Amino acid sequence: MNDSSTSNNPLKRVNAQVGDRYAEMLSRVHVNRGSGRMMLLVVVAFAVFAALKPQVFLSPLNMQNIAIASPEIGVIAIAMMLAMLTGGIDLSLVSIANLSAITISTLYTSIAAGDPARAEQLMPVLVLIGLVVGLVGGAINGLLVSRVGITPILATLGTMQIYNGIAVAWTGGRTLYGSPDSLTAIGHATVGGVPMLFVVFVVIAIAVGVLVSRTPLGLKIQLQGANPVAARYSGINSRRVLMSTYLVAGLLGGVAGILFIARNPTASADYGASYVLLVIVIAVLGGTNPAGGFATVFGVVLATLTLQIVASGFTAVRLSSYEYAIAQGVILILVMVADQVTWRRRRIARRPVGTAAVQA
Repeated sequence: MNDSSTSNNPLKRVNAQVGDRYAEMLSRVHVNRGSGRMMLLVVVAFAVFAALKPQVFLSPLNMQNIAIASPEIGVIAIAMMLAMLTGGIDLSLVSIANLSAITISTLYTSIAAGDPARAEQLMPVLVLIGLVVGLVGGAINGLLVSRVGITPILATLGTMQIYNGIAVAWTGGRTLYGSPDSLTAIGHATVGGVPMLFVVFVVIAIAVGVLVSRTPLGLKIQLQGANPVAARYSGINSRRVLMSTYLVAGLLGGVAGILFIARNPTASADYGASYVLLVIVIAVLGGTNPAGGFATVFGVVLATLTLQIVASGFTAVRLSSYEYAIAQGVILILVMVADQVTWRRRRIARRPVGTAAVQA
């Protein structure tokens, strides 16, 4: 990245500097790879709020609300996990989801204005178009990162602005109302008392888990994130791996948009604006190494449930959204501090005895 062409081009130099600083910052973060920690946090959070306000927190309605609200955040967090697994990041996922939802709502209301019955019949086609919007958004990100060579954080920051700007110009900043009744019915349906949206979330989590741990593409993604140089010398086509990763992430962004509009038949450019940082927090809490190379889908699912339980618990005890935001930060900092302490102890324990004596 520091060749003569880079040093003579200010934009390439800035891109390289941002990439190097970002990699240096991430190299200082060491994440505990176990999911046991998140399981413990889920149990503790549930027990605390169940004890503080049992009549509200343990009500069937509250439990159902947790299960309905978790999927749309969880799917985006899993997409973010995939991007971070390669050592990158995708800041545009929420904007992609909103574009997908806006596309579905616009097409539906346009068709329904002339023929409501036909608009309902076209629900599968509209859902498919929403997924295509996600794929296109992911493909643009993939091209910028894998082919053009822009640092992921800059590339997706730029596309986030573009996608969000398109959504604002498209809607005029207004909230769009309308989606197929059958899609809304799926969003409110239950299977054995479990919301259908949560079932979809679990299916997606299992599918991505299999992709990451059981397929050649998943192993290449892990190696790409763990050691890009070794991946290149192993014959792995890094460009193709990065392109595939951002395509899958974009597709999951499209799925999240469908979950948005299935839960609530509205769409807007600013929906889920707070999710951008929240899904990064969830991915890191779930054990994703921000420097790439390791992640667990199960950990991300547990982290999603933890933060959703905390959000629901704060509502039950009548604390504000600002206090919930503080709680998110506190949880993240505490987990990261615990990780750093554990990592340093392990590193000291692995040092040769002679080295420790000299330093003493």
